[in-house]
Amino acid sequence: MTLSLRGVHVTYPPRRRSGDPARAVDGVDLDIVPGEVLVLVGESGCGKTTLARAMLGVQALTAGSLDFAGSPVSGGSAARRAHRRRVQLVFQDPMGALNPRQRIADIVAEGVRVQRLGDEAGRVERALARCGLRPPERFMQLYPHELSGGQRQRVVIAGALAVDPEVLVADEPVSSLDSSVRGEILSLLLSLSRGQGMTVVVVTHDLGLAWNIADRIAVMYLGRIVELGPAERVLATPQHPYTRALLSVLPEHRGDRQILLGEAPDPTSIPTGCRFHPRCPVVGSGEADRLGIGDRCRGIDLDLVEGVSGHFAACHATIAGAATVS
Repeated sequence: MTLSLRGVHVTYPPRRRSGDPARAVDGVDLDIVPGEVLVLVGESGCGKTTLARAMLGVQALTAGSLDFAGSPVSGGSAARRAHRRRVQLVFQDPMGALNPRQRIADIVAEGVRVQRLGDEAGRVERALARCGLRPPERFMQLYPHELSGGQRQRVVIAGALAVDPEVLVADEPVSSLDSSVRGEILSLLLSLSRGQGMTVVVVTHDLGLAWNIADRIAVMYLGRIVELGPAERVLATPQHPYTRALLSVLPEHRGDRQILLGEAPDPTSIPTGCRFHPRCPVVGSGEADRLGIGDRCRGIDLDLVEGVSGHFAACHATIAGAATVS
């Protein structure tokens, strides 16, 4: 069952009376298909966590729509509670997400109680077992401080799985973990998709994470998705300069490292034209002007354009045939 976002905008009020509102999500169209692992990647402040909250139905939309299986996610609290059963969140910080005064059994059972699903004990046991915490009886009476970091993250995932969701949204699921257990948690998320048919959306600032688990990658910059496509195509032949810059800092990258111009993006002051153009190497090097697209880069905010086999990019240079310019 497809989760679809159309024309989604999320705007926050200005911090000062004279300030501009923050356009955290600024016009996103995205279909998340059943059983896939979609990695949503971008710098801090690009809007990816806000977009993830919109998928969950907990973030009010300023404009646009959210549909699940062809039905709009709207209405009263009962309808939204039903949606939040189908789309569950895995928090970034397992220690912060777990109540230190509750036993693991009560933590995992919380969603079951909120959704009034019944068979609480059975659901908790099955969820813990699915997350590799076996035998579940060994963990149910423990407190969070008695577990390792990896085990705590598994408990967070088990709490989401206990209500049998169809989509799992994991916000930076391994950023707080040691490198020795990062692979275990990523393997768990991958097994939920490959072995159990669950749709998984992973939100991260680390494009390297996508090498291991992604079916598709959506690259986000300043409230918009600027590149979207099959993982192997995005990673091997990136079509947007921002994606190439993210890839250039990975240890696996063999070419020159690209240093972005200017400061980190500010959602209260989005540039005219392509929102990436003030930091774009193609524009900054003068190559855009030599190609005759400089004015378009500075004046036209381009939507995603499809290239080859479902690979989309919002880049004037790509349309002009300069995708490999760096």
